[in-house]
Amino acid sequence: MDRTLSTAEVSRILGLGESRVRKMVRAGLCRPGRRKGRAYGFTFQDLVVLRTAQGLVQKQVPPARVRRALDALARELPEGRSVAGLRIYADGRRVAVRDGRTAWEPETGQTVLDFGLDDLARKVRTLERVGGRGPTERQRAQACFARAVDLEDDDPPAAIAVYREAIEIDPELADAHVNLGRLLHQEGRAAEALASYRTAVRLAPDDAITHYNLGLALEDTEGSAAAEAAYEQALALDPTFADAHWNLAGICEEAGRKSDALRHYAAYRRLTRR
Repeated sequence: MDRTLSTAEVSRILGLGESRVRKMVRAGLCRPGRRKGRAYGFTFQDLVVLRTAQGLVQKQVPPARVRRALDALARELPEGRSVAGLRIYADGRRVAVRDGRTAWEPETGQTVLDFGLDDLARKVRTLERVGGRGPTERQRAQACFARAVDLEDDDPPAAIAVYREAIEIDPELADAHVNLGRLLHQEGRAAEALASYRTAVRLAPDDAITHYNLGLALEDTEGSAAAEAAYEQALALDPTFADAHWNLAGICEEAGRKSDALRHYAAYRRLTRR
């Protein structure tokens, strides 16, 4: 592709709103050039990176981790080599890359197990993991998880039931606990959501989003003071978590700690301006 694409064209190709595309650029998930004026000009590689990033975020990989992985991958590639020819996917809550028969984590450089995947660049979309000879308990649970994700928009109660089914098969599937908690919270069942999030935090203690969601449930069940520690932990794991800064600012303001509130508001404004 010789010419660059506009934000509107990328929006149509990827099925994302233009504001979402611009937000992903501001988050550092893609670094397009500029066309005439200040409009973005996207290359095919930018298109692949954006679709990859969106797919990873949809699989509950934290945006900050996606950004770090893509940055690390760009540094590792030989000059002239494009990410468009690689297969990038979510292995649990990690980001992994496959090039031929070699698979590794770009953030750490560690080799990981190789999974059969369709061609990401050719289809320009993030792909699902392909099972092996026979489904393991984890694979069965992951299949339920994927089915529940598909049900969320059209039938949340059915999605809740299928997430519970996935957890029954594999009680240590942290993503299922997180998504179940989110749906329960959206239905006003904050106490049940809190239990799901606490389990998720135990299973995935290093995930900022899980601690943030725990804080949301704690605010609605035990109050702001209980939620503060969860938000602080989310920021300890990911200092760029803008929403955690915003919620902490409100808690600090409510408690009369004006300097702390101003610090978090300033951090939120700085991060969202990016």
